[in-house]
Amino acid sequence: MSWLDEIHFDEKGLVPAIVQDAASGKILMMAWMNRESLQLTAEKKEAVYWSRSRQKLWHKGEESGHTQKVQDIRFDCDEDVILLKVEQCGGIACHTGRESCFYRQLQGDQWVTVEDVIKDPKQIYS
Repeated sequence: MSWLDEIHFDEKGLVPAIVQDAASGKILMMAWMNRESLQLTAEKKEAVYWSRSRQKLWHKGEESGHTQKVQDIRFDCDEDVILLKVEQCGGIACHTGRESCFYRQLQGDQWVTVEDVIKDPKQIYS
């Protein structure tokens, strides 16, 4: 039995992955993984996800250069969520040019942007 057989993938063969900065503990992003992307992530020690919109494997940073070096891979007690602890190369995890994809905060009854753009996405993706 493979360690991958212990993961409970959903009906589409996917499992959510929470990505956390290994040094600071900050949550950087959430992405989806299939069996192949999880296997590649474990082998390469760099994050590989499944892009639902493009229907293909997505090596994080393949366009931006902002790769994620994986320090630790864990899964939850229900065996249906992955946690990746990573070193975020370049300090930018979000396609908006921010450190984290979770840059908006509910304040009262509205969403407020609470993190600045580190680098203009037009300079990242050409």
